[in-house]
Amino acid sequence: MMLKKHIPNIITLLNLFSGCIALVFAFHQDFKMAFFFVCLGIFLDFFDGFFARLFKVSSPLGLQLDSLADMVTSGVVPAVVMYHMMISNLSTAAAAPWQYFPYLGFIIALGSCYRLANFNIDTRQSDSFIGLPTPANALFILSLPLVLASTDSLIVIELLTNDWFLLVITLLSAFMLNAEIPLFSLKIKKFSFKENKLQIIFLAVSLSLLLFFRFLGIPLLIIFYILLSVLQNKFLQK
Repeated sequence: MMLKKHIPNIITLLNLFSGCIALVFAFHQDFKMAFFFVCLGIFLDFFDGFFARLFKVSSPLGLQLDSLADMVTSGVVPAVVMYHMMISNLSTAAAAPWQYFPYLGFIIALGSCYRLANFNIDTRQSDSFIGLPTPANALFILSLPLVLASTDSLIVIELLTNDWFLLVITLLSAFMLNAEIPLFSLKIKKFSFKENKLQIIFLAVSLSLLLFFRFLGIPLLIIFYILLSVLQNKFLQK
């Protein structure tokens, strides 16, 4: 029983460990490896709560650990990636004020921190989310340099190398993290098709998007997730 008690927290700490490794790769601008370790961290984050419920060992400590781990994996890492995307577009001859422009990418970390702290005290988010979850936001941001590196589209290249466009994405990211928009949870609590129908549909469409569009499918599936949640909200209101 003592071992079962610690399994969810160990998984959470492994999420944090993955986030720390991703952070190192992000600083070295190895965005593929940063993306891989963030995905690993998110995978672990998906299962820590599952095992806590399975073993009936949920605790306030686990809740706090989960948010602290997510702050690194899904908050700081995407902010560092956005910072590097912005600074790579900056001319070396840029005037002094503009040299600080890329630091605005860390607004993502601020928005993530506020969202995670608010999540811990918001009793409305036990079975669903209000605002974009930090893992989904992290995947969206980390996919951008991978899309840029793999696309031949001049429009996409022009947009993703424009700091003003990246700033808009950064601000929208911070807004969506804390927006009062209900979004369905992707966590499967029971092995039942009826109770997880929406999650299964989303996963099936997500897999199709990834197969057809590869890295571009990642931001598309995050947008699809938001739109599907909005449609669900409209349906429930009727």
